[in-house]
Amino acid sequence: MFGALCYAELGTTFKVSGGDYSYLLDAYGPIPAFLQIWKKIVVGRTGGWAISSVSISYYVLVPFYMGCEVPFVITRLIGAAILIFIVLINSVSVPLARKIQVVTSVLKVLGLGVVIVIGLYQLAKGDTSNIETAFVEGSIRWKTLPLAFYSGLYAYTGWQFLPAISEEIINPTRTIPLAIIISMTSVTVLYVLANIAYFTVLNSDEVLVSNAVALDLGQRVIGDWSLILNAIVAISIAGALNGSTITFTREFLVASREGHIPEIVSMVHIDRKTPVPAIITLIPFSLIMMISGDVSNLVNFVGFTAWLFIALTCAIIPYYRWKYPELERPFKVPLVIPIIFVFCALFLVGMSIYSSPVDCGIGLAITLLGIPVYYVGVAWKNKPKWFINGMDKLTVFLQQVLLVVPHESEQVE
Repeated sequence: MFGALCYAELGTTFKVSGGDYSYLLDAYGPIPAFLQIWKKIVVGRTGGWAISSVSISYYVLVPFYMGCEVPFVITRLIGAAILIFIVLINSVSVPLARKIQVVTSVLKVLGLGVVIVIGLYQLAKGDTSNIETAFVEGSIRWKTLPLAFYSGLYAYTGWQFLPAISEEIINPTRTIPLAIIISMTSVTVLYVLANIAYFTVLNSDEVLVSNAVALDLGQRVIGDWSLILNAIVAISIAGALNGSTITFTREFLVASREGHIPEIVSMVHIDRKTPVPAIITLIPFSLIMMISGDVSNLVNFVGFTAWLFIALTCAIIPYYRWKYPELERPFKVPLVIPIIFVFCALFLVGMSIYSSPVDCGIGLAITLLGIPVYYVGVAWKNKPKWFINGMDKLTVFLQQVLLVVPHESEQVE
């Protein structure tokens, strides 16, 4: 909630789309902003897409492998097919993608509602023994603490995405803070109640070893009907993947305005007005991330790099309060909120380096690799004529193949 409130202030102070990228560009300059967009392309957002795709695949396949482990290869193949399918939807029609987002959001709430009703029914029966003993034998293992936080916080991810489309929001000064506060409150209440419901049926050991907690709960209480609940969970994760696709393409458009990514990536389809190149660009990176044998490795990859930049972004608030005290801030949070949040985010980053140095080292190396890419691709203005001509020909060729044209604000539906 503290992080979401920080982004509410940033989203109303900087009235531009682009989210983190735009804020970092304004506060720290082009290199941190470029590293942010670079990180999202090669690790962050693509890693999130990989995690979501694999999770959907697991929920789709687990009913067919009751009592057995779902094969790794099949999980990845189905995950890749699901990712490509969602990409195709976003490439065909923006309105269709938005309608799907609404439908999946409704189904997600309905699915959580079913879980919560089951929990309330169990509580009414007096089934509270698992809740009373859920954390009695627990102990904090500092080495895996960051992964625990990353995994928990990943379920809430999305609170930082709304400001990325500020330019398309009616009355963002009022809408952004209101939407963030209402959504964070309602999501937190729903998720906490859902977890209480899980513990009315499953004990802590069963929750820990389960790869599909909602399905296990459903099988215990409603039997074969649990497959419907399983399908709703898979659809809701698909909705999160679809929503992420919608918001990230807007960051691409803003980065293109600054010349930080090739112009072709920000172009839209000539008829459908969809950001086809931006979406296609991310597919290979996501498919590579899916090769990882352990989703927890992907969470560490994504969590370490994501929370490092989130901390830097929210640190803009105290920095700008000192540097630009006269700046108009339609929505203003108490200064203690970003300070506490930044401290907690940096603590997670520091602890993750200790607990998973290899994963974090790889994530950091990939991020820092963006520095030479920036100097060669962006800062170097006097490139050889043959290179410029070659890039122009490649751009024209890709435009002809993909049927895309330069983006204009009125083109996006």
